[in-house]
Amino acid sequence: MITNSAPYLCTFVPERALRLVSGVTGTLTERAGGTKADGECRTPDADPNPLGVAWSQEHGKRTEEDLDYVLDDKQKVFRRHGGTTLPTDLGEGMAVQLPYGLFTGQPYEVVAKFSCGAKKRMLSLSFAQFVKERDAITDMIELMRIAQKRYGELYNCTPGK
Repeated sequence: MITNSAPYLCTFVPERALRLVSGVTGTLTERAGGTKADGECRTPDADPNPLGVAWSQEHGKRTEEDLDYVLDDKQKVFRRHGGTTLPTDLGEGMAVQLPYGLFTGQPYEVVAKFSCGAKKRMLSLSFAQFVKERDAITDMIELMRIAQKRYGELYNCTPGK
């Protein structure tokens, strides 16, 4: 069972949950770049990187339309590969297993645009692998649920509101 507990990798994903669903063992460190508003993080200790996280929010010149543009592009690809629409409580987005890893070796991806406070936010989680016996789509949706909750805690806002 996936649980929300510290420590976290890339700020938003519980390390124990990632290890459970992916089967990854060994040391995992994170490399993050960007700002609190826009950035990304990876766990480069294994090849391919077990986890990638990207975040963005409305601010300055970045508008909701900019977030929509990114989301629309991703959803076009996801739909071509049988992507699953996220539950409405997670906002707009999809989860998918792509037949390739988009140059990153991470063929599993979930993306969501959601409200948190007065701003629109976007989170994207990418994974290299899932344990064969697990339902990767269900796991990605649950990890996105945890990531959004964590986002709200860190940014002092309530996801979906």
